[in-house]
Amino acid sequence: MVNLDIYCTSIHYFNLLDKLPSYIKPLGLGNRTYPKHWLTEQNGENISNLNSYFSEWTGLYWIWKNKLKNIDDNDWVGNCHYRKLWLNNLYNKKQKFSYKSLYSNLLSPSNPIFLNCDVVQVQPIFLKNDTVFQQFENVHYKNILGNCINFLEGEDRNKFKKYLSGNKICGLPMFIAKAHIFKSYCKSVFPFLYKCLDYCLKNNLCKGHNVRLPGHVIERYTTYWFSQNKNVQYLSYARLGKFMLSNNVNRFINPTKIPFTFRMYPTIHDY
Repeated sequence: MVNLDIYCTSIHYFNLLDKLPSYIKPLGLGNRTYPKHWLTEQNGENISNLNSYFSEWTGLYWIWKNKLKNIDDNDWVGNCHYRKLWLNNLYNKKQKFSYKSLYSNLLSPSNPIFLNCDVVQVQPIFLKNDTVFQQFENVHYKNILGNCINFLEGEDRNKFKKYLSGNKICGLPMFIAKAHIFKSYCKSVFPFLYKCLDYCLKNNLCKGHNVRLPGHVIERYTTYWFSQNKNVQYLSYARLGKFMLSNNVNRFINPTKIPFTFRMYPTIHDY
């Protein structure tokens, strides 16, 4: 069994997250109000004012600056999403399971995967018809990714370009890594992320569905960075299905009746 802390980032309060194992800790993002027993990125060193542009990366920044100072370099630290929770295994097909059975299927510190790798990511997509670069341009603005690449230096820039000509992507900002690797990742990513944000804001690009454009660039860079630097293995995640939420109180209604779905990214995905 390893020492493991997973921070479950959320932009809403859901009482389901209060019932997760103690090593999965709810972390409220942005300038919203959360229960007193939750961690929030508004406390400590933070960039919560950039959450609308960076999405989960403001949470990763908070973890880096506030939670990694006093832990062993070989302890495991990671994140998940309030609607996407790590599972103990890979699944080949969608499987529905009950609210109660969710907890017995969550990733645990005793999973042997931690003995055989440095980083855990969600199972990747292998794009069928496009390269990673083409897929980005199809979904977002043209030329943005190509311009942002130039903010990288030397070999890092050339290797990232080569990665973008392939078809592999881990399409979620979720990973678990040894603490020293988590720190190295953040030291590499955030200078690049700030430069991407500055470029996007100067060119009035962060609007509509592209408000998180800098974060979308870093999603691609993250898959590249871990594949270049570390021994990576993959797990699936549970995506919470049909939400029954009260707009007034932001909590689950009849949570025992909410279906969940075992989900992994397929190895062949046609965009």
